[in-house]
Amino acid sequence: MSIAPTPEPPYTAVVFTSLRTEGDHGYAAMAERMDRLAAEQPGYLGIEAARDADGLGITVSYWVDDAAAAAWKQVAEHLAAQRRGREDWYADYRVRVATVGRAYGPVTPS
Repeated sequence: MSIAPTPEPPYTAVVFTSLRTEGDHGYAAMAERMDRLAAEQPGYLGIEAARDADGLGITVSYWVDDAAAAAWKQVAEHLAAQRRGREDWYADYRVRVATVGRAYGPVTPS
C-alpha cells in the first residue's frame, strides 16, 4: 500500500469509515476484488486504507469528480459487496464524500 497519487485539486474523496464484525467471512477476498475493480473504473485516481487492531478502518478512494465517484457506487458487483458489508462485515459505518480543494506534501519523483 502507498499514498495515492492525485492531481492538482479539485477532485473527489470518498471516505469510508467502518467498524468490522468478528471474523473474516470472505471480507479480505472481497476487499481485494473491490480494490481491483475500482481501479478499472473511469475517473479512478487511487485508494488509501488503514485498519487498527480493534477493527476500526478508514478507506479513502479518490475520483476525478463526484460523477465518477457516484458511478462507482452503482457498479453491480460493488452493490453486492455493499449489501454483504451491511449484512456480515460491518457493525457500523459512515460514508463521507468531499471535494478536495487543497492538497500538499513533499514532491516525489515520478
